[in-house]
Amino acid sequence: MSNIPGDLNYSQTHEWAKLEADNVVRVGITDFAQEQLGDVVYIELPEIGRAVHAGKPCSVIESVKAASDIHSPVSGEIVAINEPLKDAPETVNQDSYANWLFCVKASDLAELDGLLNATDYASSLGH
Repeated sequence: MSNIPGDLNYSQTHEWAKLEADNVVRVGITDFAQEQLGDVVYIELPEIGRAVHAGKPCSVIESVKAASDIHSPVSGEIVAINEPLKDAPETVNQDSYANWLFCVKASDLAELDGLLNATDYASSLGH
């Protein structure tokens, strides 16, 4: 069974979101997503300063099995990326919650209300 921390919000496309200070939302992929992908071999992170929109692709993650779009759970501007993932994308497989992908300065925090809590996300996975 996938690990689903209770303090995060989740999208239907298997990204997690954590609200931090100053309307910044830290984003990564869920444990379920990394399990489905298999061994991650490459992550294309968005550029700092890029405008992103809730539910729209802004990044790509590739594994030995597939390539998959990463969607931003909120609209806003990319303010940070996890640089070490460029050289060690496989760390996402080791801990998908510690190895976040990017941070978005959210333009509308109400978009977080449209995401799932841990219980609802688990239910959506059939757990």
